[in-house]
Amino acid sequence: MSVYLLPGPKRDGMSIVASKEIEDYFKGLERASADCYELAEKARKKGFDPQLHVEIPRAEDLASRVEELLGDHTVKGVSRRIRELSKKLDREEVSLKVAREIAKNYTGRKEEALEKAVRTGLAILTEGILVAPLEGVGSVRIAKNPDGSTYADIYYAGPIRSAGGTGQAMSVLIADVVRRDLGIGRYKPTKEEVERFKEEIPLYKRSQHLQYTPTSEEIELMVGNCPICINGEGTEEEEISGHRDLPRIETNRVRGGACLVVAEGLCLKAPKIGKHVNKLKIDGWDFVGKYLKRKVTKVEEKEEIRPDDKYISNIIAGRPVLSHPSRKGGFRLRYGRTRASGLAALGVSPATMTVVGEFIAVGTQMKIERPGKAGAVTPCDHIEGPLVVLKNGDFISIDDHKEAKRLASQIECITDLGEILIPFGEFLENNHVLIPGSYSLEWYYQELLNVGKQMPEDWESPTPERAFEISEEYGVPLHPRYNLFWHDLETADLEKLALHLESNGSYDGETLTVSRDEEIEEILVALGATYRIKGKDLVIDLYSYPLVRCL
Repeated sequence: MSVYLLPGPKRDGMSIVASKEIEDYFKGLERASADCYELAEKARKKGFDPQLHVEIPRAEDLASRVEELLGDHTVKGVSRRIRELSKKLDREEVSLKVAREIAKNYTGRKEEALEKAVRTGLAILTEGILVAPLEGVGSVRIAKNPDGSTYADIYYAGPIRSAGGTGQAMSVLIADVVRRDLGIGRYKPTKEEVERFKEEIPLYKRSQHLQYTPTSEEIELMVGNCPICINGEGTEEEEISGHRDLPRIETNRVRGGACLVVAEGLCLKAPKIGKHVNKLKIDGWDFVGKYLKRKVTKVEEKEEIRPDDKYISNIIAGRPVLSHPSRKGGFRLRYGRTRASGLAALGVSPATMTVVGEFIAVGTQMKIERPGKAGAVTPCDHIEGPLVVLKNGDFISIDDHKEAKRLASQIECITDLGEILIPFGEFLENNHVLIPGSYSLEWYYQELLNVGKQMPEDWESPTPERAFEISEEYGVPLHPRYNLFWHDLETADLEKLALHLESNGSYDGETLTVSRDEEIEEILVALGATYRIKGKDLVIDLYSYPLVRCL
């Protein structure tokens, strides 16, 4: 199914048909879900399971999921408030506001109010579908500093990992905002408690995966200034050797939850925390700004974007590496999204999914170089597919999965994996600088639109000659279909190609025929200029005119 909607002229009836299809689709899902629950309830009543009812409640949206997940009478009715706030605030701000309201309206002990507020805020951040709010936060306590003042002490457990770095970090910020409302003081760490984290986080890294391992200086800055005590249960068998038996830390074992919150939460997601601190004008968190200034001095965003091998550095044996960091022939970034993709979901051509031996299927999780997080694969047949060299020598592009299946056994090598569709929001969500994407049809359309002239009727699929006419008339770049990978060639290669075509080729206005040469074939493959073999000659059809003009 074609799911990629181009931002071109309005198609009459398309939006109505799409809306009706989506409505019917979701109604079908709801009916099937109800049938499954009815059947499951009957099965449970037979008494073969620990419970006589289905434990997982049904919920229609994020607000309902949060309320059902917590299952606490003190948060009943919170779904209505979440829906109201979600109309004008982002999810992080909603979590903060709802958490404060719960703490304010709670009539029990301060400790309980703080705990319910933190769990509810975390449930909103994790959309009510993860165990982090229940199992990731072991307990929330009010303890005392050596000077007698109170502070909030949060015990994190291993399942807090499921909340992700943003959820982990935001839970600390929520706790700080709420403890102020409740009149609880700030945490005052001792030097030994900070030093413990310096030893503990690298020790945790030895046994478990960490997305980011902060330096000793970064740990000291974060832990030494954080107004909330990030504590935790011992989750690993290993014990720390120094700074043992501290009065306010109940275990000498490595505290996985606490390590995760400091490393992958506060340190890795510092830019996002800083954004909310500044927007909401929360004082006492200026240390995040200092942390970010140190990071920026080390890695300026204006610097050249270098290959990043983090996505394959911890690869599990047996998993295929489709492309090495920023290497020619790997996936080409195209910004956009389909109706089938969303948060942490990517679009890949069905033809590409086929030619890589079907290692990529719908729903496959792929780790990618940029913006760094893994994403689930969804098919999109409106982006470019792979470029391949066949066993007979032909160099072709494949954009149709049926053709890919037919030619699969004839492929000698894949020279280019085609495009990968990634929403701009993925970069925003992960605080990653935007990197240059491929020059696409949507981009080309906007260039033409900005000129202010009447849109050419054949802008979407012009002939090669017409594509050059449009570029010259409108003053826009060449149509993406005929825009080859010139940036992948060295000047010497361009000169070599031009001289070879001039001395060994013939152009009849439609087809460019040139005598075969292994070096020239490699240059054409790097350029993405497809050709077919005819005896001792290379025959270039589609790119004959663009090659002659551009050289």
